[in-house]
Amino acid sequence: MRRQESVTRRAATPTPRGAPFIVLLGALLAMAPLSALAQTSPFMTGATALQANLLAWLTPIAIILIMVLGAMAMANRMSWGWVIGAILGIAIAFGAPQIVTWVRGMFGV
Repeated sequence: MRRQESVTRRAATPTPRGAPFIVLLGALLAMAPLSALAQTSPFMTGATALQANLLAWLTPIAIILIMVLGAMAMANRMSWGWVIGAILGIAIAFGAPQIVTWVRGMFGV
């Protein structure tokens, strides 16, 4: 008889093992609306950072390229294909955001 009584008493006493889980779950649910109110996507944030890094690298490269093309022109050792390619490359590299906006506007995206 005594054994059944102790089992009953153990089951009746509340154990605080689930309390931290309930508190953690409540905190996560309380933070859920914050992520729902976010206005920017992680993809756009990463794309903007990539664009900024590429422009930071391409600026000195473009400057050096123009200097080399100028030196080659002074030495009369240049093909005009290189000049046209350099101008188009620089225009595409630095005008990419405007080009993307223009193309998206054309297709209504």
